[in-house]
Amino acid sequence: MGVEGGMKCVRFLVFFFNFIFWICGIALIALGVYVQIKLNNTLHMSSLSSSGAPIVILIVGVIIFFISFFGCCGAWKENYCMVTTFAVLLTLIFLVEIAAAIAGYIYRDKIQSVVNEQIREAMRETKNNKNTTLTNDFDALQKQYSCCGATNFTDWFNATGVFDRTVPASCCKNHTDDCTKNPTSSNTFTEGCTSKIEELLRKHILIIAGVALGIAFFELLGIIFACCLMKGIRSGYEVM
Repeated sequence: MGVEGGMKCVRFLVFFFNFIFWICGIALIALGVYVQIKLNNTLHMSSLSSSGAPIVILIVGVIIFFISFFGCCGAWKENYCMVTTFAVLLTLIFLVEIAAAIAGYIYRDKIQSVVNEQIREAMRETKNNKNTTLTNDFDALQKQYSCCGATNFTDWFNATGVFDRTVPASCCKNHTDDCTKNPTSSNTFTEGCTSKIEELLRKHILIIAGVALGIAFFELLGIIFACCLMKGIRSGYEVM
């Protein structure tokens, strides 16, 4: 009876942790959508290094959402195959998260170079008036974060490779014609947008890391309890 009671407890814990996974899946989906919208509203990032992260979060959230189905059904019906599928898939997700965390740590210093390259490319297109949507987005970015250029306002002078001492009106503190044609450190925003975007990305990365750490903890417990339930079902114990 003690074994039966213990297996009932394990089955309940597996079911409970799958409910937690289901909530975590929804949270990751919401977080991925939020970060992607935030980045798109800030600047159109075409690089996988800068825009891929929220997409990966979204995909992982969807996968976890569906994996929890196998765990819940397997625990409720005491189905060895479904519980095994749940444990294997959850283990794979756990390993992928560890690999992603290691990769994120290794490439953390490349954020600035990627952002700087993206901003300078956007400046070239804006200066040449090739993309009206991007121009509007970049103007909104400089106004919102009170920044100008990649590192400072002088970046605009050689944005297209041809020296032109003018800056967009969104760089100006007082929005005067004199500022756009004769920019100085007193009438324009002196801080570049690279540091602003880098700060924004790092803040979101910290949020993502915190959420991922919490989910990884529950995943590890879920794997352990699922393995215990698999052992109980395989051994033929009555868990009802």
